[in-house]
Amino acid sequence: MKKNVSLKDIAEQVGVSTALVSYVLNNKLKDRINKEVAAKIKQVAKDLNYQPNQIARSLKAQKTFTIGLIVADISNPFSSQIARIIEDEAKSFGYSVIFGSSDESADKTRNLIKLLLNRQVDGLIVSLPKDTEDQILYLKSTGVPFVLIDRYFPTIQTNSVSINNYHAAGKAIQHLLENGHKRIGVIGYETSLFHLNERIRGAEESLAGNALIGKIRIDNVDEDIATALDGFLSDANPVDALFFTTNLLTIAGVKYINSLGIKIPDQLAIVGFDETDAFDLFYAPITYVRQPMSELGRKSVELLLNTIDDRENMESVELETELIIKKSSIVRK
Repeated sequence: MKKNVSLKDIAEQVGVSTALVSYVLNNKLKDRINKEVAAKIKQVAKDLNYQPNQIARSLKAQKTFTIGLIVADISNPFSSQIARIIEDEAKSFGYSVIFGSSDESADKTRNLIKLLLNRQVDGLIVSLPKDTEDQILYLKSTGVPFVLIDRYFPTIQTNSVSINNYHAAGKAIQHLLENGHKRIGVIGYETSLFHLNERIRGAEESLAGNALIGKIRIDNVDEDIATALDGFLSDANPVDALFFTTNLLTIAGVKYINSLGIKIPDQLAIVGFDETDAFDLFYAPITYVRQPMSELGRKSVELLLNTIDDRENMESVELETELIIKKSSIVRK
């Protein structure tokens, strides 16, 4: 039977101490280790096909070195992108990630939380659906470190990483106003989720109460989009621009507008929210609010690992967005 490669084997080949090899391979003391030596240690470990003894590592540290991640829907571009960023960032610290999708169901989320806790994850990063305040309180009672990402509940103090949704919507509306649009419709979900309602609030206040608001049921998107847009366009003072508060609403809305033969941006300007490749496939690429995805993912992992090391750690991080301007909202000539 082939002998497993040990830290000692790597140390002897490089000519350094076993402790130094351990520090490098566990990403510790990064700023105090010579970069060339660290690179050589990693290369030798790779050449020798070194595989860490996870059981021994877990027993020694009293950790499983796993993180549980619950997203809304892994098929959604936002969720899949954030999941990949978190997975890569966690891996750089020696952690593995176990994924699950809530599908916007409180019951499914409850079951996922129990499953992940039974797997003895060291902590959780969670994007919670509506009506799950009780589950936040349950997590707090268990003492397991967790971070809410993207979505949070302002009435409950927790670790969280999110964006300033109010400012993001305000920037989108201001862009449309500066480009000569005077009657702006806003399409958002009918929901109790704070972060989505902040987008609607930011848009409404930027329009000084002059906005037309369309509320879409999450389980009836196509029909509700058609009803809302038909109403906006047949109004005595019809809209000349639209702001959609999510990427899926943007895609559904543009699809319906296209079916009506309405030209974007000549007859109707569009601004969406979140990034998706579909926006650039349209004949008039869509202007959208870009969330700082990499920073959202990295900050959530950083905050969770800090809390795993210090259970008293509590922090709420709020990030700003960027408006990516494309053809769908260009200045009128």
